[in-house]
Amino acid sequence: MHFRLAADAVLLLHLAFIGFALIGGLLALRWRWMLLVHLPAVAWAFYVELTGSLCPLTSVENSFRLSAGQSGYAGGFVEHYLLPVIYPAGLTREIQFVLAATVLGINITVYAWIFFRRHSSIRRPDA
Repeated sequence: MHFRLAADAVLLLHLAFIGFALIGGLLALRWRWMLLVHLPAVAWAFYVELTGSLCPLTSVENSFRLSAGQSGYAGGFVEHYLLPVIYPAGLTREIQFVLAATVLGINITVYAWIFFRRHSSIRRPDA
């Protein structure tokens, strides 16, 4: 039971990381230090998708599942609803290239917005 809970926790962490890599740049609007955390996450997500590498979280999750006596993802809520988001059926290299471009495109847009917002507020005269 503990290994299954650990595997589910790793799956949730994996989903949170994916969300953070996609839109975590928006947190930099509030906390500038978040750039130091977010940019490496984006680089890692881009690398994993571009090269087809496995994220270490996948290996950790699978190890916990095997230790729990599971042989796949049949089962509860977490597996049924979240796994298709993280591991979609029919995932190909071409789709991974599109995902890598999506991660990069979203983050370039967010950081361009942050950059231009910051520089436009610096140039405005105070009223």
